[in-house]
Amino acid sequence: MKKHLRLIFSICLLLFLIAIDPSLKLWDAPFQELSWFNIIRKGLLIACTTWLLIEVVSKLKFYLLRRFDITQEDNLKSRKLHTQINLLEKVIVFLILLIGLGLILMSIDSIREIGIGIFASAGVVGIIIGLSAQKIVGALLAGIQIAITQPFRVDDAVLVENEWGWIEEINLTYIVVRIWDKRRLVLPSTYFLEKPFQNWTRTTADIIGSVFIYTDYTISFDALRTELTRLLESTELWDKKVNVLQVTDAKQSTLEIRILVSAKNSPTAWDLRVFIREKMIEFIQRNYPQSLPKTRVMLEGDKAAHVFTDTPSLSE
Repeated sequence: MKKHLRLIFSICLLLFLIAIDPSLKLWDAPFQELSWFNIIRKGLLIACTTWLLIEVVSKLKFYLLRRFDITQEDNLKSRKLHTQINLLEKVIVFLILLIGLGLILMSIDSIREIGIGIFASAGVVGIIIGLSAQKIVGALLAGIQIAITQPFRVDDAVLVENEWGWIEEINLTYIVVRIWDKRRLVLPSTYFLEKPFQNWTRTTADIIGSVFIYTDYTISFDALRTELTRLLESTELWDKKVNVLQVTDAKQSTLEIRILVSAKNSPTAWDLRVFIREKMIEFIQRNYPQSLPKTRVMLEGDKAAHVFTDTPSLSE
């Protein structure tokens, strides 16, 4: 509703400014020939036109994106379009503002002459300004490159700076990542072109999660696989695609068991991993307490015996 009002108001204001000049001539107003009045009128006309163009671009973006809902489960196409159109809007708005500001400055003769004189007599200043704006221009170009190549999209799950979260905003000069604990990580656009990061939803949202459990050599692998299948079939977190239990390492005192499970997206995969880890540890404690990790010590002598000492570590 507010966008509609802004658009209507900007159109009315522009029409009013356009109608001022013939109205003043019709009334033969004495101040219409004053230079300051013409400068203000031209500046307002350009500013209002700039505002109207920005509102039109915003309205077009609204109508284009309202058909693509990123809250749906299968939202890859929607996220792609949201990313492209949002960044395209920012580029167009930036160009409109830049052109509008340039036209306002060019409409003032005194400022235009002063500016031409300064740049004609101080080429070194231009070089300094160019060097100072190098990072800004680089960030703008990086934002445009992200919009075209799309290494990530809005609402993609990413791992960056050892923080896991979702892409919340993609701007021309910076990216906002919403961390899982609701913090916000703000990074320059150039960061994602210069440093590696993980995108967990690049092509699809589904993901495979791993759970590591450490047990004694006496554990029954068939019983663990049967219990894992039972647990996965009992929860809606599992997408019924990946169900794997493997012994990935045999250390001096423990076995390393890796469980692979799949889920429809990264938050669900995290909950599924936690669920499987807790339930599998409970299963081992309840049914195979003798298979908990142990440290073996052999005593040599007349009364040789094996001494078993429980270790506190069970899983990662």
